[in-house]
Amino acid sequence: QGTRDHPPAQAALRDRLLSAVVSCFKRHGAAAIDTPVLELRDTLVGKYGEGAKLIYELQDQGGELLALRYDLTVPFARYLAMNKITKMKRYHVAKVYRRDNPATTRGRFREFYQCDFDIAGQFDPMIPDAECLKIVHEILSDLQLGDFVIKVNDRRILNGVFAVCGVPESKFIPACSTVDKLDKVPWEEVRSEMVGEKGLSPEAADRIGEYVQLHGGLDLIEQLLQDPKLSQNKVAKEGLGDMKLLFEYLTLFGITGKISFDLSLARGLDYYTGVIFEAVLLQQENEHLEEPVSVGSVAGGGRYDGLVGMFDAKGRKVPCVGVSIGIERIFSILEQRLEASGEKLRTTETQVLVATPQKHLLAARMKLISELWDAGIKAEMLYKKDPKLLKQLQYCEDTGIPLAAIVGEQELADGVVKLRDVATRKEVRM
Repeated sequence: QGTRDHPPAQAALRDRLLSAVVSCFKRHGAAAIDTPVLELRDTLVGKYGEGAKLIYELQDQGGELLALRYDLTVPFARYLAMNKITKMKRYHVAKVYRRDNPATTRGRFREFYQCDFDIAGQFDPMIPDAECLKIVHEILSDLQLGDFVIKVNDRRILNGVFAVCGVPESKFIPACSTVDKLDKVPWEEVRSEMVGEKGLSPEAADRIGEYVQLHGGLDLIEQLLQDPKLSQNKVAKEGLGDMKLLFEYLTLFGITGKISFDLSLARGLDYYTGVIFEAVLLQQENEHLEEPVSVGSVAGGGRYDGLVGMFDAKGRKVPCVGVSIGIERIFSILEQRLEASGEKLRTTETQVLVATPQKHLLAARMKLISELWDAGIKAEMLYKKDPKLLKQLQYCEDTGIPLAAIVGEQELADGVVKLRDVATRKEVRM
């Protein structure tokens, strides 16, 4: 359950999608790394908040308690700490595992790909963070998935909000994971969970509600910097100062039109320490709706300055910021689109089929195809001694091969090859 096979058409679509994402990561100067699919159980536990129940734990094998990786961020932090690396820009595309309730129609699986880009190192504030948001903007624009918005917030602003609303520090993280549900359920439900399950006072919940329902841009940041309560909170003030700087950089990158500073954004993972963001696709269901409907999150990330220190014996910290592209959800959207359009996707890259019109010419075909392969040309031939020419040309049409190189007795005598354009049926001898 929650896993799937990919037939050729899906694998081809996935390849196309991944190469678009990877080429963006490379354009921004990232190097690729790879880590094992298995990690020590202790490496993963305690890093994911409520996600911890979804970690796939493996039985004791040879004295080690292991688990399957849950994401690519924690293994990256472990990798930096183990190798004492203090500066790195990396991308990683690989499968991760979550013991979730699968919702395959929405692109939620137990085994799925993640595509991560991260910048580790001590740099001036908000410059790497702005680049991560630019990357999300580039990828979503490039894939032409339709309208989207990138919501941005900061854990420090949220913690400041909780503090000035009278939430004890021990309840920041549980309150955070409840606020995170605001994009899926109405405020009333979030409020009742805060009071009923998380033990917050009704007054505190109401005060939180006044803040977390706000969203806007630079104007909202300025407004909150003037807020009598929030501006007195040191942590929130730092977060708002950085958010203002971030918006200045995003203006220089020319992407603020798609960015929304949204106080309800919390992101459920424990390890975030600063800026957090999430990209959401918008769907114009019909003309009568004022607000576009959200299709769901297709990318997310943020700053996690404390994670690497957790794996370092001396607790040395390496600040990091990164983004993960939700490739599965994007994949299921593109897949549905492809089905709806009825367009056939080529599953191979063959450029030319070597064909013969008469019998007893297998040797000629094999010689020619060998020359083509050696020259780096993608070529195929049918595995029959004497196939009919019509069959060979039909195979080109079925699989989308654009050219047929035909060698018959006449061509052999003249020392030429007849090249046929399968779509237009034009032929040239060369």
